[in-house]
Parts: sequence; C-alpha cells; structure tokens
Amino acid sequence: MFIIFLSSGLFLGWSLGANDAANIFGTAVGSKMVSFARAAIVASIFVIIGAAIQGSGTTETLGSLGLIDELAGSFTVALAAGFTVLVMTNYGLPVSTTQAIVGAIIGWNLFAGRDTDGTVLTKIVTTWISGPVLGAGFSALLFLLMRYVLRKMKIHMILLDSYIRWGLIAVGAFGAYSLGANNVANVIGVFVGHAPNIVLDFGIFELRGAQILFLSGGMSIALGILTYSKKIIKTIGKGIMDLSAEAAIVVVLAQALVLFIFSSTSLSNGLAYIGLPRIPLVPVSSSQVVVGAIIGIGLVKGIQEVRFKMLAEILVGWILTPIFAGLLSFFGLFFVQNVFNQQVYKPVTQHTEKVLNTENYTIINAIEPEHINLVWWLAGAGLLLLSALAIWLIIRQNRLKLLAQNELLEHQKEHYITQKALMEADLKTMRLENVSMAKKLEFRRKELMNMALSIVEQKNYLEELAVQLKDIQKTEEKKEKNRKIDHLLKNMKLKLSFEDKVENFNLEIERLHKGFSRKLEEEFPKLTETEKRFATFLRLGFSSKEIAPLLNVSTKSVETYRYRLRKKLNISKGENLIRFIQNL
Repeated sequence: MFIIFLSSGLFLGWSLGANDAANIFGTAVGSKMVSFARAAIVASIFVIIGAAIQGSGTTETLGSLGLIDELAGSFTVALAAGFTVLVMTNYGLPVSTTQAIVGAIIGWNLFAGRDTDGTVLTKIVTTWISGPVLGAGFSALLFLLMRYVLRKMKIHMILLDSYIRWGLIAVGAFGAYSLGANNVANVIGVFVGHAPNIVLDFGIFELRGAQILFLSGGMSIALGILTYSKKIIKTIGKGIMDLSAEAAIVVVLAQALVLFIFSSTSLSNGLAYIGLPRIPLVPVSSSQVVVGAIIGIGLVKGIQEVRFKMLAEILVGWILTPIFAGLLSFFGLFFVQNVFNQQVYKPVTQHTEKVLNTENYTIINAIEPEHINLVWWLAGAGLLLLSALAIWLIIRQNRLKLLAQNELLEHQKEHYITQKALMEADLKTMRLENVSMAKKLEFRRKELMNMALSIVEQKNYLEELAVQLKDIQKTEEKKEKNRKIDHLLKNMKLKLSFEDKVENFNLEIERLHKGFSRKLEEEFPKLTETEKRFATFLRLGFSSKEIAPLLNVSTKSVETYRYRLRKKLNISKGENLIRFIQNL
C-alpha cells in the first residue's frame, strides 16, 4: 500500500525533472553547445547522487510547514502538486515545483484545520525572492569576470568553444547535484514521516527507509529529465533572451551555486559555528533562479536584451502555481476522503503532533550523523578532484587535437586553393580547345560540303557535255553542226567564268576579317574596296599568282596594286609591306 501511495510523489518527481531540472542544461542546449541527449544523461546521473547524499537538508523546513500525518493525505498533496507542474509544463512555462508543493501543503492545512506556521512560510516565500535576486547577482558578477578573463587570455575561438562546451557539462553536473540535494524534498518530503522501517545492506554501505525514499525521488526526477524536458529547455534556452555560449555557462553555474547554498547543512552549520546567522535550508525553485540569472546577464548586456513579454508570462505562472495547487489539493483531499473513504489526516491533539514531530526529526537525524557527513564530504571532494583532473586531461587532449586539426586545415586550405587554380586553368584551356576544335570541324564540314557539291556539279556538266557532243557528231549538215559547236563553246566559256565564286570567296574573307577591314577603313579612309581586299589577301599570305585570278587581273597588274597600296599606307622604301599589314 505504501508503494501505491508513494506513486504520486514519484509522479511529482517526474514532473520536477520535466520542468525544474531542465533548467540545469536549458541555456547550454539553447545555445547549441551541448546536445539534449548528453545533457539529459549527465543531469540524470548527478541529480540522483545529489538526492541520495544531501537530499535531507531541506526536508525539515518543508515538514515544519505542514506535518501530513496520514499516508493518503501525503499521496493527495503530492498528486495535486505534480498535476499542477504537469499542466504548467504542458504550456511551456518554467513553473516552480517548490511553489506547487507549498501551495498543496497549505491546502492540506486548510482542509485538516491545522495552522500554517507563518515563520516557516515567510522563510520559504522569502527564498522565492532572494533566490532569483541571488541568481541575478551571481550571474552578473560571473559574466563580468568571464568577459574580463576571456579578453585578457585571448583564447583561439575553436579552443574557447571546446573549453566552454566541457565547462557547461561540468557546471551542469554540479547544478544537477545541487538540484537533487535541494529539490528532492519537494518530491518525497511529505512521505518522510511515513518511511518504512527497513534497512537494505549492500555490504559496503546500507540504505535505511528514508534514504531509500530520497534515492527513489532522485530516480523519478531523472526519469522526468530523460522523457519530458525538451519543451521547457527551449523556453529557458531562448524564450527570455538569446544566450551566447559564455552566458550559458554563467547561468548554469549561478543557478548551481544558489541551490547548493540553500541545501548545504555543513555550510549552514559552519556559519553558525563562527557566530553568523544560519542559511535557511529551504527548497529553492531552480526555475526562478535560472530566470533571475538570465535577467542578471540581460542587465549587464543591456535591458533591451530581455524579452519582457515572456518574462511576464513566467511571473503569472509563478503566481498562479501555489493558488492552483492549494485549491486542487483541498478538493482532492475532500474527494479521497469522501469517495474512497481514506483517512487523509488525524484528529489534532498536542500529544500526537509532538510524537510525529519527534519521529520525523529522528528519521532526518538518522540520515546525516556528523561522521557520515564528513565521509560524504571527503568522498565528494575526492570525486570533484578526480573530475577536475579528468576534465583537465580531456581539455588538454582536445587542445592538442584542435591544434593539429587547425594545422591540417591550413594545409588543406592551401592545397584546395592550388587545386582550384589549376582546375580553373585547365577548364579555361579546355574551353579554348573546344572552341578551336568546333571552328575547325565546322570549317572542315563546309570544305567537304563544297567539295561534294563541286564534284556533283562537274559530273552533271560533263554528262551534259557528252550528250551535246554526241548530238553534234550525229549532225550531217555542216552549217547546223557549226552552229551547235559555236553554242557549245559559248556555254563552256560561261562555265569557265568564276566571277560568282570569286565574289562569294571575297565576301567570306571579308566576314572572317571584318575587324581588319574596319581598322583599315578608320586609319586609311582613302583606300578603295579593291585595295582593302588586296591588303587582306596579303595579310593571309597569298602570292601574286594566287591573287591575280581573285581580282580578275594579270600578275603584272598585281605589282601595280602593291605600289599603290604602299603609297597610300605611307610605307617607307625599306619597310616590308606584308609585315606592316600583319602588324596592324
């Protein structure tokens, strides 16, 4: 039966893990420095350790607010708080689990007719203000300190990224430990007075009834982190203001420090030993502390960085949480008592209350005797030293790896630039070769086409000539034969005339050397069309015998053209005409 009633406390722990515990790594995941999977695993492990080792420190204060003396009442109070947290989480608001359980306990006090201790309530409510204020102060100071150190050290960007990534994991582990130590009282604090009187002996160590409860509460928080915390991580990581990686590590560390301060029995006793006031061991909302820490950084960077609309929604959630949890607890207790006939509280007598209080404190004191506390602190210090050494070795190894990677990246970059330049040169050469090849192929195609047409034309002409000669051979009348022979000779003379082909050739030459013809026209406007064509033939390297039929003149006339062209081009007597034309 105890396990069935405890299920509501475990449900509350699951809700806390889904909401408050997400604050540990919300800023780290929101800044994309740590993956959600890695953050959830680290947080789950250390929240269990914190709950098991140091979880009882805040339970006494919470129990003083309202000592729930029936197991069914504890079940209903925890269920009301858990359901409240679940509803707020579903809307993406980082609600305070502490506020939910406090509101639910006050609801039980009202239903059972018990007085709520105003001093204890004031102490708890004060932390709802002092927690965020301390978080803001710590984060502002740490942010300024980190910014100063980074400016002085001038660490390489890639190396700094590695440092911050591991730093986030380290302070996140510390934050998870502090959360388990501080907030596990919210989960199972109302069940501690009903802890079973059992002992589990593991040889090296043993667990008593209350310690088993704290361990179970830590495990339920871890389960909430692993299964349902992503939505709140997004709100904390990006909802209030955009956070850099440096700001993320500051927020996590500030939150961890505040939770640790309000859950450390040894620190509170140490202050009392030197004559200073004790620190109240009170469950503090990690959501409130994280929000305060983010606001502290926002104040340092500039108030315009803070998104006040999201902040207002969070504040409304904080106000509604204890009210909603208290009402839900009150009506839930009525329902459980009258529908399921379960006793949710005992009749109030002075004697009963004293006995229950004595039992409660006996259980708490049994958990943390002085010698066990010293052993835990020594073990924790050793664990921290080993963790610091491991982190240092990992960072050193990563630094050497990063340096090697940077050097390799530089070589690869140089190689890439060289290869890119060579590829571009090769591509340019290939393009030029392709263009040249395409022109050669087109020219060759036209040559072959013209050759084929010429062959066909000659064949047709010769066949026609043979027919005409046979016709002349058959003609017997001399006068008619002479007439046909004269007609044939005229056709042959016409056929031997290449004026149309020469003209086409000249037009093609002018098209291909249009730029040269234009330059001649600009620099020597007195040149005739024939002289410009003659200059083009000379530029192409044609001889006088080759030029003569193209201009339809004799070879001797070509020399006359040379003389006139030299004169119009103002070429001196010793200068070569063809070299002059080719240099234009």
